[in-house]
Amino acid sequence: MDDLDNFDDLAPFTKLVGGGRRKEWTGAVVNPPVWRASTHLYENTAALAQGPGRNEDGRFFYGRRGAPTQWALCEALTKIEPGAHGAVIYPSGVAAIAGVMLTLLRPGDVVLITDNAYDPTRSMGTGMLTDFGIETRFYDPLDLAAYEGLFCDRTRAVLIEAPGSLSMEVCDVPELARIAREKGAVSVLDNTWASPLGFAGLEKGVDVTVMALTKHVGGHSDLMMGSASAGQALYEKLRKRSQDLGIVVSPDDAALALRGLRTLGVRLRQEADSALRIARWLETRPEVAQVLCPMLPSSPGHDLWARDFTGGCGLFSFVLKGGTLTDRNRFIDALNLFAIGYSWGGFESLVVPIEPARHRDIMPWPPESQGDADRYGVRLAVGLEDVGDLIADLDQAFAAMRQARTGG
Repeated sequence: MDDLDNFDDLAPFTKLVGGGRRKEWTGAVVNPPVWRASTHLYENTAALAQGPGRNEDGRFFYGRRGAPTQWALCEALTKIEPGAHGAVIYPSGVAAIAGVMLTLLRPGDVVLITDNAYDPTRSMGTGMLTDFGIETRFYDPLDLAAYEGLFCDRTRAVLIEAPGSLSMEVCDVPELARIAREKGAVSVLDNTWASPLGFAGLEKGVDVTVMALTKHVGGHSDLMMGSASAGQALYEKLRKRSQDLGIVVSPDDAALALRGLRTLGVRLRQEADSALRIARWLETRPEVAQVLCPMLPSSPGHDLWARDFTGGCGLFSFVLKGGTLTDRNRFIDALNLFAIGYSWGGFESLVVPIEPARHRDIMPWPPESQGDADRYGVRLAVGLEDVGDLIADLDQAFAAMRQARTGG
């Protein structure tokens, strides 16, 4: 299907279905078979001699460079990312971020990392990168003037996350990327939350977009993988560094990611719709101080979300009104359909407590506008269950929390 002359002109959902399905990779079946191969064979010595110089997907060489299963996934990911020349896949989302950082940065460089980044990203900035002589400076993505002031002649990269991890702040991604480019730095966006279907990062001015394919693309909580997409020059650098590091994604995992990719559009749409309905319901609850869901008009940063995003997902947070740590834990423990577990983007609903203050250097938690009494947060990852059942589960958990408070 990817052989169609007008494939690039098709709508995103159609690209999800057809991307990477070249006839030479699928043959007479719908999906590319799982090519398990470490050794690729050559017809003769002349073909062998040409191998090292033909470093591109679709050219057999050796297992580290992949085979049709991995190539199909990379091509499909490229097709759904407007402006991408190619995509590189990694064995986890964190590996994708590390691969990008190790491509862009050298000893003595400075990297700016958003203060509300995913904690493993922050840990990378304060740990592994410092081992290579790279300086990390954290910035408040909502304070553009302070952000711009952190640049120096050694700043080579900026890492953006939208929305922010845990507390879901929406920043002005195009402006952050514009400033970075003006200062001579490469902008990298962790776009796992929205995916290219909800935020076309490269079209909005970002240089590299990263996704944890573990989440929405996998979709079934049985896969670990990440990706990085970019224009031609940066893609070729990312690809070369990944190969130099010996990074390989198994063909079996690539097949699982391809399977999940085909239904990504309908799953995201369903999860986002359910999440918005639950967020609106939570707004009415006396136990809730604030709902942190970018798709919700009352949520901080919604105007930027409405301006730049075309979709969302099922991940958002809310803050309990007053109460104690014990209250929050009782609420979570009382839930039945929301299982307690990290990750998100699978078919099942999940819940975890959030403590943003533990993962911040600059941005205060609770925010000044929120009040210090309302500090205990909950993150929901809404799955594909019936939204009425999920709301009923939340309702009974609030009741259990109130009952424990009053001793009734």
